[in-house]
Amino acid sequence: MKILLAVDGSDISTRAVKHVTALAKALAKPPAVVLANVDLPLLQRVAVTMGAHTVARYHAENADIMCRQARRLLKRAGIAFVEEIHVGDVAGVLLSVARKHKADLIVMGSHGSGPIRGMFLGSVSAKVISSTTVPVTIVR
Repeated sequence: MKILLAVDGSDISTRAVKHVTALAKALAKPPAVVLANVDLPLLQRVAVTMGAHTVARYHAENADIMCRQARRLLKRAGIAFVEEIHVGDVAGVLLSVARKHKADLIVMGSHGSGPIRGMFLGSVSAKVISSTTVPVTIVR
């Protein structure tokens, strides 16, 4: 089983990680987990002012912060995973990553916090659910 696990560093996404670790223990064969984080792009004017190197560092630091707890929990549970770190439209990127990895299940929180809070208050979940044939588990 291939599971796409979307995280944003929030308490809700930590619950999604815990759901995946519990599911992994219940499966006969360990799942292949793709840990995905999508950061929203900066406004063009801000990005130009900051410069490409600074913008890249900003997104890398955000991804590290947002994935840190998920990495820790997955490693503690002995679950192997690969990371996909992206910048862009959250729902669109998650759908693309799910297709790329041929995910059998997408697991995500019902909402988040931080820089993508507004995106995870339902619109991302709704877009993902309505745009995929892959089963989606929404954790609250």
